[in-house]
Amino acid sequence: MAILEGWLDYLNKVGVAYWLGGIAGLISILVVRSILKKVGKRLIHSERWQVLWKAFVNWTTLFVLVVYLLSYLSNTPWLYETLFTFGDTRVTIFLILAVLFVVIVAVRFSNAVKKHVLPSVYSRYELDRGMQATFNTLFQYVVVALAILVALSSLGFNLTSLTVFASVLGVGIGFGLQNIMSNFISGLIILFERPVKVGDRIIIEDTIADVEEIKMRATIVRTRANERMIIPNSFFLEEKFINRSYADTKLRISVEVGVAYDSDVRLVKQLIEESIKELNEEIWHNILADPEPRVFFENFGESSLDFKVWFWIDQQADEREFRIPSDLRFKLFEKFKANDIEIPFPQRDLHLIQQK
Repeated sequence: MAILEGWLDYLNKVGVAYWLGGIAGLISILVVRSILKKVGKRLIHSERWQVLWKAFVNWTTLFVLVVYLLSYLSNTPWLYETLFTFGDTRVTIFLILAVLFVVIVAVRFSNAVKKHVLPSVYSRYELDRGMQATFNTLFQYVVVALAILVALSSLGFNLTSLTVFASVLGVGIGFGLQNIMSNFISGLIILFERPVKVGDRIIIEDTIADVEEIKMRATIVRTRANERMIIPNSFFLEEKFINRSYADTKLRISVEVGVAYDSDVRLVKQLIEESIKELNEEIWHNILADPEPRVFFENFGESSLDFKVWFWIDQQADEREFRIPSDLRFKLFEKFKANDIEIPFPQRDLHLIQQK
């Protein structure tokens, strides 16, 4: 209440002209920003340099706005009034605004570096997508943390006051934040140990999904139905799951087929091998020759002779582990039909006993 009364007294003291001048200054800054953007768009023809110019103008405008406002309002009593005391440090509106400004600039800076600088470094050292995501996340954490610490220390914030916050946080963790902190620490372990990384294909409870993003608390994965699953980071350290991309992207595919009992089994084996070879030459060039495909006469079934074929593909992109087996079954059906090999259906013999 005292802060509001002090601010109203100051408003009456300086008069309306003071505030109109401030508003005019803000409008002038925004007009200059608009002019600079139009000039850059007209003079700069490279799309990449246009993006960098816009980012530079936006950052500069934000910096000028903050400095202008803090300078223009430097004599206002409410800006430096104590809101509360944190340890030995007086927390004011100016302190809060300054820290928010530093955080915003740090986030914008880290995002710009991730978008325009780090990709060239990654391509130079041929880092995979998962390693890139790890470095991006760690880089942003470090930049924001350092920016906050530097800002607080520069503004006279007593960092020893954070021990009070740490003690309060410890009590909070003991009573209700165990799960949040567990997932946060698990996220850091995942980024360093990398049991799962961005771009990996994983299987969780018979659901196949691709890892899209590893955040502070949870990991975002995309299923084959284009649905997003949000999984706590601790899951990947405590539960069992399958990571198809952990060592490499190769995958063995198994296709089963049954033929009638009167079929020529040698011909069946030959047709299966030919089908895989033709499929490789015509459509799917990523079917591997090493390890070579293998055909197994698996079992004498109730109604059919059961065969199984194993073959390997080099990667799992574009749902190839589902599309290739489907195309192989189409080709097998055509070849068996052309060679008079029957694919049987379950049959039962019914014997009738006539009683005299």
